[in-house]
Amino acid sequence: MARKGGGGGTDDLLRLARETFGWEAFRAGQREAIEAAVSGRDVVAVMPTGHGKSAIYQLAALARDGLAVVVSPLIALQSDQLEDLNSLLGGVRAVAVNSSLGDAAVDAAWDAVESGAARFLFLAPEQLAKDDVVDRIGALEPTLFVVDEAHCVSAWGHDFRPDYLRLGPARERVGGPTAIALTATASGPVREEIVARLGLADPLVIAGGFDRPNLHLSVVRHHEEPAKEQAVVEQILGLAAPGLLYVGTRRAAEEFAERLAGCGLRAAAYHAGRRAAERERVHRDFLEDRLDVVVATTAFGMGIDKPNVRFVLHADIPDSLDSYYQEIGRAGRDGEPAAATLHYRSQDLGLRAFFGTHHADVEALLTVVQALRTRGGAVPLSGLKDAVDLSGRKVTSAANLLESAGVVESGPDGLSLRPGTTPARAAERAVETAESRSRIDRSRIEMMRGYAETDGCRRQYLLGYFGEELADPCGNCDNCLEGTAQDLTHEDAAFPLQSSVVHSAWGPGIVMGTDEDRLTVLFAREGYKTLSRRAVEEGGLLRPA
Repeated sequence: MARKGGGGGTDDLLRLARETFGWEAFRAGQREAIEAAVSGRDVVAVMPTGHGKSAIYQLAALARDGLAVVVSPLIALQSDQLEDLNSLLGGVRAVAVNSSLGDAAVDAAWDAVESGAARFLFLAPEQLAKDDVVDRIGALEPTLFVVDEAHCVSAWGHDFRPDYLRLGPARERVGGPTAIALTATASGPVREEIVARLGLADPLVIAGGFDRPNLHLSVVRHHEEPAKEQAVVEQILGLAAPGLLYVGTRRAAEEFAERLAGCGLRAAAYHAGRRAAERERVHRDFLEDRLDVVVATTAFGMGIDKPNVRFVLHADIPDSLDSYYQEIGRAGRDGEPAAATLHYRSQDLGLRAFFGTHHADVEALLTVVQALRTRGGAVPLSGLKDAVDLSGRKVTSAANLLESAGVVESGPDGLSLRPGTTPARAAERAVETAESRSRIDRSRIEMMRGYAETDGCRRQYLLGYFGEELADPCGNCDNCLEGTAQDLTHEDAAFPLQSSVVHSAWGPGIVMGTDEDRLTVLFAREGYKTLSRRAVEEGGLLRPA
């Protein structure tokens, strides 16, 4: 379907940015992304936290006619963006439809968009699983379809969310408007999957600028858990507030918050086990400087727009460098110095490895496939749940895994089995996909271990993970300041960074890091692998694609 374009030359866009945000210039990549979207070209923008990703869709929408549908995973994030937009534009120009609103508020939101008063409609992804919502949006003929936190669409991503899998078909059902996919963190395979899953046509992909030189990166090694907990508390007491402390469990969030409060800090816990009203209160108090520290699981922080966060500490190792980069990116958004410290015990990696294991329920897979085969056509997910004797959660999990494996398709009318696929083959492919995910997740954990245990420049290691090279050691990480850092970069004519390669056993991959005696390659089926340069050169294990 042809995309709807609009006006908006360079001078017009800068004038619009000046009038809307008070800007005198665009940041790197913003102008190109906005111009592409205004012209009707799909866009994938991977930009660091605080770089102004939201302004891309906001200015593109204002430069075009019609409605912008914005898919955003967190209600708190939607609330922040709604408040900002309505404050900037005056009146009710942005509305939301989500599960936290009553019937009257939802009706008022639909009235605003259908009358043309509101130009932005914010939705959680699960709303687009509802046929009536999709039909209602389709009747409005939106011109932009924005996917915020787009890494959630990718099974490669660190925050995969099954509801995101159905955004591509939903976009086509509402008329195929120009798409803008936004995220702060996405390595090469994640970007490729975003493009494929959302069905983007020849998109402009902008990625880069991952370096945050004002963040001081450090790792503190520990052997015993009590000593680690004490060190975390002591470090926070010595740092300027406000800040964030990330922990691995809800219990740890409550215990650290209580301990810090006992030391005189304004501290609160944030995790998915707290009531929605309590989470909203903590979120608002933090944004308005009524808290010194929020102790949180990964449930807190996505899309946080607070410039003066002075530290982000981790008391437990994250599941990947993707997660870690996104979380530390919430510090120092004002450009002032900020601390990013990981408190690390190698024993903690075992717990992460356990959570990174994906088990496929073969019986559930076969049951779902057989039900699809019996129906012989597309079946809505709700109808599939009614048709089988399984819990709704098991049906959804099996359907998502089958879709990820490429044996089940999602279309306007629901899910359908690919022609010629037997139940046994479908289950086999799904099991292979689950096993591949487990290998990939374990490899991410190993890359996290590498960051924690390296003697080299931590910033070079971190940026290399995202395929961005830092020519010299940064001078602002613990290893650089202690004099242990060796330059991790190494020019490689045969296997340059980001080049495509093929391994004799593991298949296609992308070179993510090079040094004097090792290559780090990201393989599509296996995840991250560190290879001996000697083995590569003498054994012929790797060749350019």
